[in-house]
Amino acid sequence: MENYLLATLSLLVDGISFGMILFLISCGLTVTLGVMRLLNIAHCGFAMIGGYLALALVNRLHINVLAALPIAVAGTVVIGLLLERTVYRWVYETTALGQILMTIGLTFLMVASINLAFGSLLYTLPVPPSLTGTWVIGGVAISVWRIFLALVSTSLAGMLWYVLDYTYFGARLRAAVDNPRMARCVGINVRKIFAQTFAAGCGLAAVGGVLGTQMLPLEPYYALKYLVLVLIVVAVGGFGSLKGSLVAALSFGIIDTFGRYLVPAAGAFVIYFALVVVLLARPQGLFARG
Repeated sequence: MENYLLATLSLLVDGISFGMILFLISCGLTVTLGVMRLLNIAHCGFAMIGGYLALALVNRLHINVLAALPIAVAGTVVIGLLLERTVYRWVYETTALGQILMTIGLTFLMVASINLAFGSLLYTLPVPPSLTGTWVIGGVAISVWRIFLALVSTSLAGMLWYVLDYTYFGARLRAAVDNPRMARCVGINVRKIFAQTFAAGCGLAAVGGVLGTQMLPLEPYYALKYLVLVLIVVAVGGFGSLKGSLVAALSFGIIDTFGRYLVPAAGAFVIYFALVVVLLARPQGLFARG
């Protein structure tokens, strides 16, 4: 009985870690899709870009992941800003279908570019020596790296929630989304606000792309392969709700981990069954904004 309990607790920790990585990648899409009303199908591409930038730094400069992380995030933000000022300026003005078609086309370009630059092999980033090993807590061995991921994700979630709900920037962003014409009349630079928000979303995706390679390895089709998981988190959580994305990411991370362990033959489908059940009960998501 004790062995089953320890195994359950170990799986729970793994599921929480996986869920927090999903949240890191998806919270940027929660902001751009739920708050800015932008259907950015290319969002996972920025997580992929961040991961590959970190991979290049680790392999060529021989630095650890934590040193490469801020550089990779900054590089992703710069690329995101360049695309925002060119491609996405057109995307903002088009219909929902147009946004989907234009951003999925951009995703294919990202996939082709990564395949050309890095090849088709799978890569993971090495865990820094200071964060290797395990801590034994109550008889359960917990990876130090996974504890670190949970702390980073929780800190970023709290910071993002505070900025959006309790700062002047968050108020200006909501005003720019709800009534851009009136926002311009009171002196808000709507384009600048959108660019800053979009860049922040790209940066958050890059953090998840860099830190999550142990669970979501890098590959050229990363931007398409994991897009469904990210969209599930955003849809189930409720568009624009960070709390909802956090709850959905943790729930699906735990469900997916237990499903793959308990029913290996059908483990990959458990998360989709859970998705159908939740959306039948709550079509607008768990914590949809009014």
